[in-house]
Amino acid sequence: MRRTAIVRPQGPRRFTALLVAATLLVMTPTALVGTTAAPAVAAPSSPGDEGGTKKLRDALESASKGHIEATAKLNSSKKRQTQLGGQLKQVQARVATLTQEVGVIAAETYRRGRLSPISALLNSASPQSFVEKAAGLEMMAQRDDRKLRELAESLDEATRAKNAIDAEVREQQRQVEVIAKKKKDAEKALASVGGNPSGGLISANSPLAKPAPRNSDGSWPKESCSIDDPTTGSGCITPRTLHALNQAKANNFKRHSSCHRSGGGGEHPKGRACDFSAAPGGFENVDASGGDRTYGNNLAAFYVKNADRLGVLYVIWYRQIWMPGNGWRAYNGNGDPASDHTNHVHLSML
Repeated sequence: MRRTAIVRPQGPRRFTALLVAATLLVMTPTALVGTTAAPAVAAPSSPGDEGGTKKLRDALESASKGHIEATAKLNSSKKRQTQLGGQLKQVQARVATLTQEVGVIAAETYRRGRLSPISALLNSASPQSFVEKAAGLEMMAQRDDRKLRELAESLDEATRAKNAIDAEVREQQRQVEVIAKKKKDAEKALASVGGNPSGGLISANSPLAKPAPRNSDGSWPKESCSIDDPTTGSGCITPRTLHALNQAKANNFKRHSSCHRSGGGGEHPKGRACDFSAAPGGFENVDASGGDRTYGNNLAAFYVKNADRLGVLYVIWYRQIWMPGNGWRAYNGNGDPASDHTNHVHLSML
């Protein structure tokens, strides 16, 4: 059996102004089938063996990564908008209450006119009355000023919240446009290797993987090739790639795999890709069939279902490629099992 190349793929006038402003504001695997073990074939390294030309690989990586990043920003923006909406409702309720209180003060002032401190104190019948009126005037002034200040601050806060919500809506529109563009970019790149929509491999019965760590805003942290590759005994992989590899094993996908590769281009040398043999014994130079193909189908479906949980960039299996936003598309190689990905499942990670 010969060695084969593995392919990767956001005053009164004052009373009146505040009242008007306040009024306006308030107004998706099946059972695996075993096969006879075959001799293991190590994953060879050959230039350009991860999915065609460098131009194609770069285009696929850019399109898929751009889609994932834009989707994360879109979801984060929607979450912020929801939070801002809740804050705005609270502020509007506070503004409504303060508006009523300030309205009462304004009505009293209009009916009685403003009583000057001097006239109020001169009408005092006794020193005790003088002191009581002085204290009362001070308390009224503090009350009125406090309510006015609270109303003005609440109005400002509500305006800021509304502006922030508007900014989030604009941000969401931008990200939707980016997502649409990245989808078109991927379709254009894939046109050279098939690119037509295919039935694909999606299974509601695929097990759920344990999510990989994310940043607090939902984005994926940048990772370097910093962990020894357990599949080859040499080279390195990223923590996220190791997590995806271990999650497959935890769900009984334990056949031969190979991740880091020093030669060639694409994701393997970066420690962000793994190949999984369909046959129990290793990478065979034949198209997988029977139980081997079922195994590959189930593994591909597992990574597709858990793509958002694991940080999957794309999956290639049996002349098809899956990318977020584009789904499964036809993906033809050079006609051999390695380049057509009919003897192994290729996984690329963010």
